[in-house]
Amino acid sequence: MTPVHRTRRRTLAASATTAIAVGLLGLGAAPAAHADTLPTFCNPAVDRTTMEAVNVQVTPTVTDFLIVNVAPGTTGQHSDTLTRISSVTTTVDNRTEITASAGPLWLKVEAKVGFSVQKTTSSTTSQTVSDVWNLNDPGRYGLYRGTRVVTGQYVNRICAQTGPTTGIWVTSSPTPGTFTTYEAPEIGSVGCAPAQPAGTVRRAAQLLISNC
Repeated sequence: MTPVHRTRRRTLAASATTAIAVGLLGLGAAPAAHADTLPTFCNPAVDRTTMEAVNVQVTPTVTDFLIVNVAPGTTGQHSDTLTRISSVTTTVDNRTEITASAGPLWLKVEAKVGFSVQKTTSSTTSQTVSDVWNLNDPGRYGLYRGTRVVTGQYVNRICAQTGPTTGIWVTSSPTPGTFTTYEAPEIGSVGCAPAQPAGTVRRAAQLLISNC
């Protein structure tokens, strides 16, 4: 695994480093569902087949985490390597090898969730996270790497002709496929307060900080 080395100057906190004892994905954050609004009509002279993403859910997920405690008066740089508590891998139909044929699916997924997602074979286990932090203020903090995980199903549809230039989309297979992908991971830190916005990776990380 290739370490990610980042040197940062932050007013954080911590002189003692404590690894988290339990890792829960997106603790306390319910997945955000996206309504299925599939087109009904098509033009058989133009449209042939299409792929649609359905039952799409977005879940903020922490993949690497570390609790740090800063004693009053502690200053200086502190090197931390985050502890992996979960992982996310792109899959289509539970397969990790992603081919170019999945390209149209990812475009539909991005249009539905409103942000870019991984489109090729990828996993958050490919890197470890090591950072150097400036620790100047007392408190309890969580250092994290995380992402928004996108899961759902997809259906293949064909344009069934009803007239010279009219048609309706019909599903071409009875069983939908499945997919998992994720947003480019973010690395950051969060304290006990203020409460971070619901549905964010920062909020998921904040909920992992114990004894705040």
